Amino acid sequence: MIDDSWKEHLRGMDDLKQSVQNASYEQKDPLLIYKLESYELYSNMLTDVYSSVVTFLCNGQIPLQQAPQMQSARMQSQRPQLREGREEVNASTNAPQHREVTQPIRVEKKIGRNDPCPCGSGKKYKNCHGRVS
Repeated sequence: MIDDSWKEHLRGMDDLKQSVQNASYEQKDPLLIYKLESYELYSNMLTDVYSSVVTFLCNGQIPLQQAPQMQSARMQSQRPQLREGREEVNASTNAPQHREVTQPIRVEKKIGRNDPCPCGSGKKYKNCHGRVS
């Protein structure tokens, strides 16, 4: 639909080009007339495309399956997954578990560059322990 509308628009633009050349005989600016008429053609094309797409979407029908067939299909597809999941759970409970213990991450207060140094020297951190050698 969009392609057909665009082709028709381009044909209309060619016709407009031919007719605008005659505007110079009428003592009118052909460029100005071409701009105005081409905008009008484009807006008409967009309106036609929008209306045809909306009409097509409103008239379209989506085929629906019957509810019992869908439920039985879902149940059949889930059964093997449930069995596999149970077997994995049973296998993991019978096997010895060797899990690594992870330590929590501790976040301490970060010392700012202009804060006093925590060593107690009385200097700023950037001039004491924060100095880069």
